[in-house]
This record gives sequence, C-alpha cells and structure tokens, in this order.
Amino acid sequence: MKAAFPLGLLWAAACAAPLQTLPPPAPGAAPQDASALEAQSRAATKKAQKAQSTDERAALAREAVEAGQRCQQAAPTSAACDYALALALGVQAREKPGTATQALPLMVQLLQQANARDPRMDKAGPARVLALVLLRAPGWPLGPGDADAGLKSARQAVTLFPDYAPNQLALSEALLAASDEGGARLAATRGLDLARAALAAGEEDAAGWERDAEGLLAGQAPR
Repeated sequence: MKAAFPLGLLWAAACAAPLQTLPPPAPGAAPQDASALEAQSRAATKKAQKAQSTDERAALAREAVEAGQRCQQAAPTSAACDYALALALGVQAREKPGTATQALPLMVQLLQQANARDPRMDKAGPARVLALVLLRAPGWPLGPGDADAGLKSARQAVTLFPDYAPNQLALSEALLAASDEGGARLAATRGLDLARAALAAGEEDAAGWERDAEGLLAGQAPR
C-alpha cells in the first residue's frame, strides 16, 4: 500500500496558489539571528501540528514559513534553515493545499540540501522527512513522488540512527509501499518497541509514534 498526501494536495495541481515570498532585507538593516529564526520556525511548525483551530493552524504555518525564509536570508548555506523551512512548507501545504504544487518540489530540494550539509541533524531528520515526502507526494506529472528514492532515504535514516522510532517507521512505510510486507512488519515492530520505550521515558511525541507503528503493523501507512 502506498501512502498519499490528502486529496486536497492532488487537487492543488489544478488550482495552485503561489507561495508567499519575503522581500530581501533592507540595505543597512541589522543582521538577523539565524539560530533564533530557525528555533521560531520549528516551534511554530510543532504548534501548528497540534493546534485545534483552523485559523490558528493557518497563522502558525504562516509564521513558520516566514521565519524559515528569514532564516535562509540570514544564513543561505545553513542546513538547519533548509530543514526548518521544509518542515514549515509541509505544514502550510496541509493548511493551504493550493500551495502544494510549488511547495512539494521545494521541500524535496531543501531536504536534499540539508541532508548533504548535515545528515545527522535531528537524528537523520532530512533523510527521514525526505523519505516521507517522496512516498506520500503524488508522482509525475503532479508531483515529485518517488517510492524507490523514498526507500533509499528511509534506509539512510535507519543506517544513521537505527534506534530512533520515527526512522524505523519511515522505513516500514517505504517497505510497505514496495510491497515488502515482511520487511515492513519487522521495521514497524522495531519502531513500536522503540516508541513504547520512548513513551515510558517521557517523550511527548511517542504516543503518536506508537499509533503509527500499530497502524503499520495492521498494513495501514500513516496519512
């Protein structure tokens, strides 16, 4: 079974809206703090994923993207800025599906850059998130989806950090997409064990990892 983005993202190809872009800093403006902007973008992205209100999610997604873009302006070669902006664009694409046509290829580019610059960041976050984008995005001509490349990225993430539950779950999803049910089950079982250990240790996101692992063991890729 191959996971897909929500149907709204597929429809985006027919009703695309341009991504918001920021003007460059004014001449003589004080330098911006890239680390602070990266932290702001990541925090807004995380809040947007948990917010209940549609308006709140949209506002947080916009804040995350703007902070990510300013981070890139301040530090154009920063892997952390690339990664933060990619995550923010993903949240924005869910809230504003019309931006997905532009956002998905840009996410792939940003994640590839971040992976080349700092593959170990966020426990192989660039490779892990790249795998999920490639697995869930529509394929050509609608989007950059590529299940084979997604599996390669998921394997890289597991090679770097095999004991991190989300990496095992990304690999399980990729193997499920490749019809390797046995391999997908092994990775999901490993991910479930790691998720439960993380939950017992107080990791706030581990309950979601546990749900995803249980879904993968039932043959259902996360959406």
